[in-house]
Amino acid sequence: MIDALGVAAAGWGVLMAIAPLLQIRRMVARQSSADVSIAYLAVLEFGFLLWMGYGISLGNPVILLPNTVAAVVGAATILVAWFLRRGPTTA
Repeated sequence: MIDALGVAAAGWGVLMAIAPLLQIRRMVARQSSADVSIAYLAVLEFGFLLWMGYGISLGNPVILLPNTVAAVVGAATILVAWFLRRGPTTA
């Protein structure tokens, strides 16, 4: 039962980790990240990195995998938000 719960939690964690792709899609469609808090995203990113370290130290892929996915997607979200915050560039 514990193993099944761990797998279910990790699977749901991966779904949660990719959820910010919806925010990226919205920012790109609107060509604006004005309504997105980059500081909030940075706090989450730091937390994902801490959980990754914890998962590595335990050798626990159930903790490591979803937080690694979340960290990658979170970094992408921050980059898109930062780029769109700067505004369009002229060529």
